Amino acid sequence: MAEFTRYKVGLHNVGSYQVAGKPYVTGGLNPAAGELIQIDFPSVTNWIVISNNSSDVTATAKVGFSKLGLNVDNYYFEVGGEGTISPRLEVKATQLFITGSSTNVCVMAGLTFIDVGAIDNPTISPDGAFRNWTGSAGI
Repeated sequence: MAEFTRYKVGLHNVGSYQVAGKPYVTGGLNPAAGELIQIDFPSVTNWIVISNNSSDVTATAKVGFSKLGLNVDNYYFEVGGEGTISPRLEVKATQLFITGSSTNVCVMAGLTFIDVGAIDNPTISPDGAFRNWTGSAGI
């Protein structure tokens, strides 16, 4: 008797990234309040866009894919103030971390149907404590 394998979506499932993503938007984030902002996406992202709507042109938002990434040079990127928008980042992520001097940051993302647990594995998160790519890997 033939045995059939049940297929499901995963990190390497091309179809999950070819279709339009489920919309995710959060706004009015204030990293200038001194606290690190952690965003937990409900599923793996297909793309992310960050806008910094602060009226201060010098107010920046530092964005990383891990807490450690924000604490190590070159493992984060900055989005300038006064209406600056990042390019569309086509990345597989389950978390985003934001800090900086901006007072009005918005995050928009297209979500796949891939469960966040797909990223929590020993190859991607060697210490098992992360649901996202680790800062120790230069992320």
